[in-house]
Amino acid sequence: MASSLVKIGTCGFSLSRKQYYSRFSVVEIQQTFYQPPEPRTAERWRRDAPSDFEFAVKAWQLITHEPSSPTYRRLRRPLPGKAEHYGSFRPTPEVAEAWRTTEEVARLLEARVILFQTPASFELTETNRQNMRAFFRQIARGRFLLAWEPRGRWPEQEVEDLCRELDLVHVVDPFQHRQLAGSIRYFRLHGKGGYRYRYSDGDLAWLKEELEPGMITYFLFNNISMAEDAERLKRLVHG
Repeated sequence: MASSLVKIGTCGFSLSRKQYYSRFSVVEIQQTFYQPPEPRTAERWRRDAPSDFEFAVKAWQLITHEPSSPTYRRLRRPLPGKAEHYGSFRPTPEVAEAWRTTEEVARLLEARVILFQTPASFELTETNRQNMRAFFRQIARGRFLLAWEPRGRWPEQEVEDLCRELDLVHVVDPFQHRQLAGSIRYFRLHGKGGYRYRYSDGDLAWLKEELEPGMITYFLFNNISMAEDAERLKRLVHG
């Protein structure tokens, strides 16, 4: 399979940026989820990276997560406005502003994929379904591919139907779930059983078998040995 169709990297810079750029073709930025960087920082990252290097962006938690989430502790300044106006794709000015911030950073990084990860507490309710519909129908997605990784208890048919209706890439850990929709394949590898898992040679061989001819596939590792495992998969896939 052509190397341009297989994109291997990690969730966050697992090495110094200079080392990372020399080894991998893509990174999924995590800082944008906790507290988006200043525009000048995003511009510097793009300027310092090779021209063919790809950034993917994880959408700001103010869009997807409730303020009760412990991840909000990493915000650098207090939330303006009422807490109940944030998270769960609510149709509020605060969520709309969080999207504009996410979109600006993604644009400066020349990102292709913006990932929306919803927590386990974001379960299938009619309110959540309608909030998602309103959010994704209203935003201007431009050239971005929008991707959704649901963590809650969503029936497969509901996930597939929403992704197809809203033109979303369904994101999964392939060892846990099967991808149900999307024009690309986007895999986030969280470790079998947890973050401390190190992938075996057999695991990586299985991932290689998951490649589909002609389909762009992202492998983003998010485990304790993410850089090492990503390197091993890269050697296996690209020789």
